[in-house]
Amino acid sequence: MLTRLTTLLITFAMGLGLWLGLPGAIAPAQAAEGSSPELQALYADLDDLYQRAFIATDKGDFTTAEGLWGEAIERMPQNPATWSNRGNARVSQFKLEAAIADFDKAVELAPNQPGPYVNRGTAWEGLKEWDKAIADYNKGIELDPEDPVAFNNRGNAEGGKGNWEAARDDFYHSAELARGFALPNMNYALTLYQLGDKAEGTRKIRNLVRRYSQAADPRAALTAVLWDQGNIGEAESNWAAAENLDTRYKDVAWVRDIRRWPPALVDALDRFLRLDSKAQS
Repeated sequence: MLTRLTTLLITFAMGLGLWLGLPGAIAPAQAAEGSSPELQALYADLDDLYQRAFIATDKGDFTTAEGLWGEAIERMPQNPATWSNRGNARVSQFKLEAAIADFDKAVELAPNQPGPYVNRGTAWEGLKEWDKAIADYNKGIELDPEDPVAFNNRGNAEGGKGNWEAARDDFYHSAELARGFALPNMNYALTLYQLGDKAEGTRKIRNLVRRYSQAADPRAALTAVLWDQGNIGEAESNWAAAENLDTRYKDVAWVRDIRRWPPALVDALDRFLRLDSKAQS
C-alpha cells in the first residue's frame, strides 16, 4: 500500500514515502553564518539547489528533482538528507535498486536517524521484499515510536505478506498517532473489510467519503463494497464521482499492485468493472 511518496499519493496511495530531511539537519543558509566567503558561496549554491529540488518534487517532476539532488551530493557528499532525498526521487520513478543504494548511504552517514530506514522500506516494498521492508520499518519505529508513517508503511508490508491482523493493528496505531492523517484511516477501514468486519469497514469508508469528498480512493472503495453487497445503484453513483476524480481506479492491476487494496476489495472492484453483480457471502 503505497505511502509518504509525494504522491503520498496523499491523495491516497499506500506504502511509498517521501521524507525530505533529517531531524536536526542544518539548512545551508543557516550553516553559512560565520563561514568563509568560499563556504558561504557553496552554501548559497546548495540552498538554491535544495529549493529548486523541492519545487520540482511538489510539481511531480521527479526526474528534475533527482538531477538536482545529484548536483547537491556532488557539492556536499556527507549530507545524509541529500542522499535520502535523491532516493525518494528515484522511488517516485520506480528506480528502486538505485534508490536503495542512496538510502544505504544515508543510513551509513546517519545511522541513528529514522527517516532513511523508513524511506528504504518503501523501496523494498516496491520490490515486494516484505521482510526487508518490515525490518527497516521496525528500525524506524525503534528510533521514533511516534512516527505514524512508519506504522502505516509497516502495515502495508504486513498486508503484502497476507498478515492482515498485524496490518490492521499497525494501521489503527498510525491513525491514532495522527488523527488527521487520512491514509491509515482508509487502510484500516479496508483491512477491516478484508478481515470480515464488513459492517464496520463500510461505515468507516462512508465516513471517509463524507470527510474527503474530493478524494477518489474512498469513493472507489465504497463503490466496491456497495457492489459486493448488492447495492448496485448506489455503487454506480459513487463510481461516477470516483472515476471523475482519478481514472486509475479503472485499472484493477494498478489498484492491486500499486495502490495495493486488500484482495477482497480488489475482487469486488473487479466484479463491478466487469458488471458481475454476484455478491459475496
